[in-house]
Amino acid sequence: MVDHQVRVMTWNIWWRFGPRWRERQPGILSTIDRFTPDVVALQEVWSAEGTTQAEQFATALGYHSTFAAPSYPHAPDPAVELGVALLSRWPIVSVEAVALPSRHRAWDPVALKASVAHPAGPLPIVVACLEHATTYSDDRLAQAAVLADLGTDPATDGPCPSVVMGDLNAAPDSAVLRPLRDVLIDAWVAGQGAADAITLPSTHPSAPLEAGPELVDQRIDHVFYRPGHEDQLVTVESAMLGGEAVDGVFPSDHRPVICDLRWHDR
Repeated sequence: MVDHQVRVMTWNIWWRFGPRWRERQPGILSTIDRFTPDVVALQEVWSAEGTTQAEQFATALGYHSTFAAPSYPHAPDPAVELGVALLSRWPIVSVEAVALPSRHRAWDPVALKASVAHPAGPLPIVVACLEHATTYSDDRLAQAAVLADLGTDPATDGPCPSVVMGDLNAAPDSAVLRPLRDVLIDAWVAGQGAADAITLPSTHPSAPLEAGPELVDQRIDHVFYRPGHEDQLVTVESAMLGGEAVDGVFPSDHRPVICDLRWHDR
């Protein structure tokens, strides 16, 4: 019986928002480097002038990367895209940008569906950021249902678990996440992460307090997974948060979620 493992991280890295976005970049890099994840799901990633933030991070840290846009929130600068991205220690062998339902926006947000060449075989990954406006809960629910479908696609059955990660803009007990909770496993809960964990803290100097208590001071960034087949046993060995200030500067207004998954066939 052979054990396999992967350390995953998901992090909303706050695009170019805030007063000191350039100063935040070294802190993002050092945080990723400190936790040494195998795959990193990133949200609010910028793309401009022929490069992406993810590509720059991949070059600096020795990862592979891919990027897809648009995503939430809408980029305020038309010259700088805002999207989602994936960093991977192993080659990224397939990528698809999947449109998410959005009846209330004049543009179509996407989720990033990818397959990574894990040593055990193809590792299916989905990266997304869901609608942040709580008044548009119809879109939020519909988008979560799409993620649930992607995470349970029979075409991704195989030697590795399927992992769905991102800023889902919903607390763990929110009705928005019910489509995911019904068919996938919350890695934070499985890994015995703190029940009162917060990934969008009101204590951040630029916390988006206008988002309200449904999002602020909640765990809205998530890792969900399912076994790759019925005879696969997956355990979550740890679940933790990062994102402390680096040299006095917070890398993002969100905190990253890091989970260690281990699995074997029964």
